[in-house]
Amino acid sequence: MFQTREEERDYAFLNDKSHQPVNRYGKSIELVSESDPLAGKTLNINGDTFVSDNPNRYKQHGFHFTADNCIGCHACEAACSEKNDNPAHIAFRSVGYVEGGTYPAFKRLNISMACNHCDNPVCLKGCPTRAYTKFAEYGAVLQDPDICFGCGYCTWVCPYNAPQLDPVKGQVSKCNMCVDRLEVGLKPACVSACLGNALNFGVIENTPENRQQAKTEIPGFPRTDITHPNIRFQQTKSLPPEMTRTDSAAVKYHKDQTDGVYKPIVDKNKRAAARKWSLKKLRSREDPLVLFTLISQGVIGAFMLLFLGSLAGVQPLVSAVQSSAYLPMLFIMLGIESFALFISTMHLGKPHRFYRAFNNLKYSPVSREVAGIAMFFNSLLAHTFFSLFDYSITQTLATVFAYAAVITGPIALYFMHKIYRIEARPFWNHHQVLTAFYGNMFTMGTLLTGLVFVPVFIYQGQSVIALLDVLAPGLITGLLIEGLGHMSHTRYLKTRGCEASVSYYEQVTTFGKTYMARNLMLVINILVAGILYIAASESLLVLGVWVMLALSIIVSALVSRALFYVLVIPTTMPGAFFWKNKGFEEHARESGLAQMPQVGVIADVH
Repeated sequence: MFQTREEERDYAFLNDKSHQPVNRYGKSIELVSESDPLAGKTLNINGDTFVSDNPNRYKQHGFHFTADNCIGCHACEAACSEKNDNPAHIAFRSVGYVEGGTYPAFKRLNISMACNHCDNPVCLKGCPTRAYTKFAEYGAVLQDPDICFGCGYCTWVCPYNAPQLDPVKGQVSKCNMCVDRLEVGLKPACVSACLGNALNFGVIENTPENRQQAKTEIPGFPRTDITHPNIRFQQTKSLPPEMTRTDSAAVKYHKDQTDGVYKPIVDKNKRAAARKWSLKKLRSREDPLVLFTLISQGVIGAFMLLFLGSLAGVQPLVSAVQSSAYLPMLFIMLGIESFALFISTMHLGKPHRFYRAFNNLKYSPVSREVAGIAMFFNSLLAHTFFSLFDYSITQTLATVFAYAAVITGPIALYFMHKIYRIEARPFWNHHQVLTAFYGNMFTMGTLLTGLVFVPVFIYQGQSVIALLDVLAPGLITGLLIEGLGHMSHTRYLKTRGCEASVSYYEQVTTFGKTYMARNLMLVINILVAGILYIAASESLLVLGVWVMLALSIIVSALVSRALFYVLVIPTTMPGAFFWKNKGFEEHARESGLAQMPQVGVIADVH
């Protein structure tokens, strides 16, 4: 247990004498009663069975930040990192800032932020390993790095950048509210270290001494309706109507004259309006997910096309399933899906702990997606195995597992899409994710079928016109679904405001030429597929055009999925000029500064 110093100052101790019955979100501040079976239990901190006699132990606590007092000294950061023994590239608490106005009326607003131990912790619900727990003691949301396998999904869903993914250790960790200090009556280390008396801590909704405000918003702080964070603010000094971030995010905050709240809008000064290719920036940590999602969608689509097509009596597909190439096709699908599963597993910080992905089926879309993909893959594997034997019982079992694969495949893709429907990432939070994933199921599945069976039909001397006539509508359908989704998504981004509009601005400037090329390829692919369907010819020229169309679709799909990952702008906290600044991180890696540990940037991001 944390040892209290003999000379500890009075301001370092918790001093709440009373509390409100409910917080401003209508949730009870008293989390359990003293007579509750949960009360009186040890937190077992470092194996210590001590139980605090703090009368407010089972009440929701939170931080209070007085922005007027913060001088940006970073003492809170240093105290937090020292106590938690964090490396230079990890900070549970960080100080960012926004600024506005012109000399001599220039204003700067510092914001010190850590985990807000929310009433509705989306990190807890999203985590597939159940590494998170919201405790009745102080309302602390605690995370166990030893359970975490480093998928980083909690860093996606948190609007406040609280969970920190350490690519060196391959795990996430975050602020633990200094519960060991709370148990002995002390405020968190960051609060005790604050030089300007800007940070305070206590039972939520209690306004600290000499403070008049306990607001839930401040310029630069993301929306609160997602998680109901337990932090309150005071900011009384007048500010300009627009406040800009000093980091590289093309976001600024404009004061809404109706309610006085600063809302995020596009900062066009951060990006030149000229369109660029930025092909190097298409690469990201999520590259394995680009391949995993596309391959999985293609394999599911191909199997559904073959099985349902033959079941419906579509003659070219019946011929394909009855041909000697069907079993090799099954092994091809199993092989590339195994590759997709391998790279998605290696994408984890701790790949050997992959089995923990099933721990949170009740809440986590990641757990549900993994379960869905696993059920599809094993159904396909069983169907392939039983198809090897020519007995009535094995053929019956092969059919049963084929039905199971056809059912579980689309369900898996639905849960795959749910992973990205994140409130804190407006670019993803749109039905376009679903249309893209199901559209690619048609497109990539049809393409995979054609790439295998068209050469087989040609080799066996069979006519491929009938097969191509079946495949072309599948290609067109998938491309149309994807295209219509992109059109709807563009309208949404333009009108949604906030970080969604920032993503759109990035899309048409930083990646403007790449984005336009993707759209043009999509239109051309639809037109060419339609012309080939109408032409219905087996000439070498037409077959050559089919090959070029297949390559164009693959390139377009890869570019589109890469854009999907790099264009997302989260509703996160502002950084500083160096710290928590993506622009500086890129510069540090390019210039070699990242080789110096004290810079706080990891040279290899994965």
